[in-house]
Amino acid sequence: MTGRRRQVFAYSGVLNPEPGGQDSWALINYALGLAGTGKPVRLCYVPTAVGDSQHAIDSKTTAFAERADIDFSVLRLFTQPSVPDVRGHLLSQDVIWVEGGSVVNLMAVWRAHGLPQILAECWHAGVVLTGTSAGSLCWHLGGPTDSFSDSLAPFLDGLGFIPCSNAVHDDLAGQPRRQVYRELVAQGQLPAGYATEDGVGLHYVGTELREAVSIIKGKRAWHVTAGDDGDYTESAVLPRLI
Repeated sequence: MTGRRRQVFAYSGVLNPEPGGQDSWALINYALGLAGTGKPVRLCYVPTAVGDSQHAIDSKTTAFAERADIDFSVLRLFTQPSVPDVRGHLLSQDVIWVEGGSVVNLMAVWRAHGLPQILAECWHAGVVLTGTSAGSLCWHLGGPTDSFSDSLAPFLDGLGFIPCSNAVHDDLAGQPRRQVYRELVAQGQLPAGYATEDGVGLHYVGTELREAVSIIKGKRAWHVTAGDDGDYTESAVLPRLI
C-alpha cells in the first residue's frame, strides 16, 4: 500500500474499441501500478453501478483468474453485502475499482450502506481509488449523467474527494456530451472541472491533478471553467501516452 498518499485515478474507458485497437485494460493496469506495493496487488471490484450484474462480475473474475500478481475480490451489495465486514475488507485492499453504469443509483446504494465514510477512510489510508464512467464521476462533486433519462442532466451528489466536476466520454459519438458539459459549467449548474475523452485517465494525488494519461494517441483531457457573460473557457490537458 502507498502509506497515506491519497490517490484517485478516474478514467473514461474505451466503449467501442476499433478492431485491433486499444482497450481499457492498460488503464486498469496503470491504476494497479499506482499501488506501489509488493505483489500480489489486492484489488476489489465494485459493480454497484450495474446492479451487481453477474455478467460483469464473471467477465472481470475470468480476466483476473490467471494473474498471479493480483489478489482479486468482488464487493456486491445486492441483495446484501457479500463480505461480513465491508469496512475491514475495503481497508485491506490496495486498489478499489468501481464499475461504470448509473452514478445516481450507485451513490444511493452506497449511502444506504455507509460506503461514503468507509471510502473516505480508504482514501486517507492510501488505498488507490479508481473507476470508469460512473466510477470516475463518483469521486468528484458531480458531472453530466444520463442516469435519469436519455438526456444528459447535472448530477451533484458525488463523494467530492476531488472538489471539482468531471465529464466522461467527452468525444462519444451519438451524445452531445462535450457540448452539454460545457454549457452546464457556463450556466453554473456544474462547477469547473475536467473532461476526459475515451481512453484518457486523470491521476490525482491529494486533491490536485498530477497527470493525465492516455492509451490512444491524440486523445485529450480538458479543463473547463465558467467564463464571462454565460460562456466557458477550456484548456487542453495533454496526456502522457502509456
